[in-house]
Amino acid sequence: MNELTKVFKMKTIAVVGLSPKLERPSHYVSKYMLENNYEIIPVNPGHKMIFDIPCYSSLTKIPHSIDIVNIFRNSKYVLPIINEAIDIKAKVIWLQDGVVSREGKQIAENNNIIYIENDCILRRHRSLNEF
Repeated sequence: MNELTKVFKMKTIAVVGLSPKLERPSHYVSKYMLENNYEIIPVNPGHKMIFDIPCYSSLTKIPHSIDIVNIFRNSKYVLPIINEAIDIKAKVIWLQDGVVSREGKQIAENNNIIYIENDCILRRHRSLNEF
C-alpha cells in the first residue's frame, strides 16, 4: 500500500489555521474533505465554531485522538505546531502548498510520523479517487 493510500484511510483531520472565510484555501479544502466522509476538527484560536463544529485554540486542547494534522500556516509558524502534533501522537503531519519545514520534517521522521509538505490534501485525494 502506498503512503497516500494509507493516509486517506485515516479519517480524523485536525486543520490548523482553518478559516471561516469561504474564499480561503483552508475553508474550501476542509469543506471538500468533510463532504468526502472525513471528520474535520477546526484549530483556530480566533473562532469558537467553524462549519458548526467546535473550534480549538491548539492541537493539545482537542479531547480525542487525531489521525492527520493538516497545517495551513506560514512556514515560519509551523515548528511549534509540528511539536504539538508529536505530543498528541498524530499519525500524519501534512503541510499544505507552500508550507515547508526542514527541521519539522526531521522531527516527524525521528518520531516515525508520515510527513508531507508543500502539497494539497484535496488535490491528492481527488487524484487518487478519479476513475
